[in-house]
Amino acid sequence: MRVDCDFLVIGTGVAGLTFALEAAKHANVTILTKRSRSDSATNWAQGGIAAVLHPDDSFEAHVQDTLATGGGISHRDIVEMVVSDGPERIHELMEIGTRFSQREGKDELDLTREGGHSARRIVHAGDITGREVQRALLAAVEESPRIQILEDHMAVDLIEQSRFGGPRRQVVGAYALDERTGEVHTYAARATILASGGAGKVYLYTSNPDIATGDGVAMAYRAGAQIGNMEFFQFHPTSLFHPKAKSFLISEALRGEGGVLRRQDGVAFMAEHHPMKDLAPRDVVARAIDYEMKRSGDACVLLDMTHLDASFVAERFPNIHATCMQFGIDMRTQPIPVVPAAHYMCGGVVVDRDGRSSLPGLWAIGEVTCSGLHGANRLASNSLLEGLVYGYRVARALANVSEHVVPGAVPDWDPGSAVPSDEAVVVSQNWDELRRFMWNYVGIVRSDKRLTRAARRIALLKEEIREYYWAHLITRDLLELRNIADVADLIVQCALARKESRGLHYTLDYPDVDEKLAADSLAERGVPGHIRVR
Repeated sequence: MRVDCDFLVIGTGVAGLTFALEAAKHANVTILTKRSRSDSATNWAQGGIAAVLHPDDSFEAHVQDTLATGGGISHRDIVEMVVSDGPERIHELMEIGTRFSQREGKDELDLTREGGHSARRIVHAGDITGREVQRALLAAVEESPRIQILEDHMAVDLIEQSRFGGPRRQVVGAYALDERTGEVHTYAARATILASGGAGKVYLYTSNPDIATGDGVAMAYRAGAQIGNMEFFQFHPTSLFHPKAKSFLISEALRGEGGVLRRQDGVAFMAEHHPMKDLAPRDVVARAIDYEMKRSGDACVLLDMTHLDASFVAERFPNIHATCMQFGIDMRTQPIPVVPAAHYMCGGVVVDRDGRSSLPGLWAIGEVTCSGLHGANRLASNSLLEGLVYGYRVARALANVSEHVVPGAVPDWDPGSAVPSDEAVVVSQNWDELRRFMWNYVGIVRSDKRLTRAARRIALLKEEIREYYWAHLITRDLLELRNIADVADLIVQCALARKESRGLHYTLDYPDVDEKLAADSLAERGVPGHIRVR
């Protein structure tokens, strides 16, 4: 079945929904989401959105904080653009009914502070900011007659027209698996917008939801789009350490409100690693925890809130408090056991200031992108901000330009001689093996030896996956495995190409920053040299 649409959006997080709301003012929008419409990393975001909303703060301070955290390769013009657009996007969220936390007894936002920020500029909704933002955006989207959301539809591959005899390289839509029927449909679009989020599931331990399998980056790379900075994968310093607590994040906002990281013996250790102590940037905190755990042999460290007012702790972080209580941990009276976990992909599809990729017809927004904002390390709470700003900007750009691709002859999906699989264990085995060696070899601290081992294993797994993919009818599990293998390969190859330690990429073989490499790493399928830092 072929479906023609104006704009095809892949993903229902903050970026995709913001785009859809603005774009629906002048066109019809079709949104594909591989599970339910509320399944997104946005829905899991706890901390908040960074924006200059207080008279004592300034755009330049926010810009400088972002550049300082970005390890020298954030693009100043992009940082300035995103930061300056932030307040207006926050006010628009409030206009559609987003309920942000207010200061007690006052008609003003309760702004908090997180690691790397020099001022209190984080607007939040308790400790469930992402859930509240997603609720408000979905409510507004569902009221629009020009927006259609198709749940349980997983994008398989982008349709790049030159591969089918078209006149030039251009993306004209995507193939998508309807999981309810098992059929693959063809979605032809004047513009295709990737808003598919990150890839935390490429690692064994992650704070991300199960959907975060790098689908957008993998599809864009296979189609020929330029990918950048995949070596910079952010590990959140603090996820709950408990055998039954799957992927539960302990927000950086706890440290912003005075939480202290301690060893198992009770000694606070962050002063030994950074002058900002517990408010140091995330990469520093994650490496410090990794160092302390390896030095002591302990399975976790402790995040201590017990010196703070007990009622404040419970009221400021109701969701975290309630969840910890479910596991027998009362954060008011006992420290929270925490460990790092893969959290945010700072690289992705390379885009310009209006979200254009290197392929005509393909645009990208949010975590799936390498926009120049985050550089080598993301500043806390700049992620939802980026999704809001770029979602709006891409919609405005598509309303004001006449370069939309008009799909021509697009072939339907051809399964060839593929048959149903009777060996699903192959998928689960490869899935587990890949995620485990990515954690062990391509984690917080790396080396050429570890990376080379990972590269060899990925090459073998990709060949097994390729054979399996073409022999069997596709399923979501198979598609996700294929995608995380491609993303893992990009992470490893970019990490091998960067012969220095910068931001989130720390290697024992090159522990210092090399100023000659203060540039993005770029990857493009079929380009000689594959990965280059420039």
